[in-house]
Amino acid sequence: MNGRDEAKLRAAAAGFGQSDRVAVFSGDIAKPATSLALVQAAEREFGGVDILINNAGVFKPIAFADVTEEQYDWFLNTILKGKFFTAQAAAKSMKTRGGGAIVNVGSMWALQAVGATPSSAYSAANAGVHALARNLAIELASDNIRVNAVAPAVVETPIYSSFLGVEAPKVLQTFDAFHALGRIGQPRDVAAAILFLASDEASWITGTTIPIDGGVMAGRN
Repeated sequence: MNGRDEAKLRAAAAGFGQSDRVAVFSGDIAKPATSLALVQAAEREFGGVDILINNAGVFKPIAFADVTEEQYDWFLNTILKGKFFTAQAAAKSMKTRGGGAIVNVGSMWALQAVGATPSSAYSAANAGVHALARNLAIELASDNIRVNAVAPAVVETPIYSSFLGVEAPKVLQTFDAFHALGRIGQPRDVAAAILFLASDEASWITGTTIPIDGGVMAGRN
């Protein structure tokens, strides 16, 4: 597991209850050197890489006219650049083991704009994540490496607290009706789809992006 906050990583790892099966590596995934070091750490700890869950992301609604170059780089570097070079490093390791699976976490906002949450830079970065999955699926197929993506809608994670603060739970409830199934998503909803795409049960699936969105992309009532 990778993240920028080592204390949070170690706390998450402790929750697994099997420390010998979990390794953490702190560092900014927007830097390609971190991606390379992360894969090297996995090779040292576990002998190689079979599956990569590319789940780095940042989110904050910002009107198009107000996006600064610094904010633009923040979205692109973490969401797209980070996934790109982590996939590159992981794929090289997977080739030595005869294949593997990569699952990119994109976003429903890259498939459909939402007026209530202006997200032009964020959406553009995630559209790149979806395109990356399609391109890598073709390039890496001969190496028996499958590449897919998921595109979640509103999911209750701590990221919303970063800009909504203590009001996050109350604000998120207002998005229940935005989803055809009448509720926002939970991390387990997305995790289940990721686990499927990473498993052998999805051995004939590559290059696809699956919306995990409670029916948002299906239409509106």
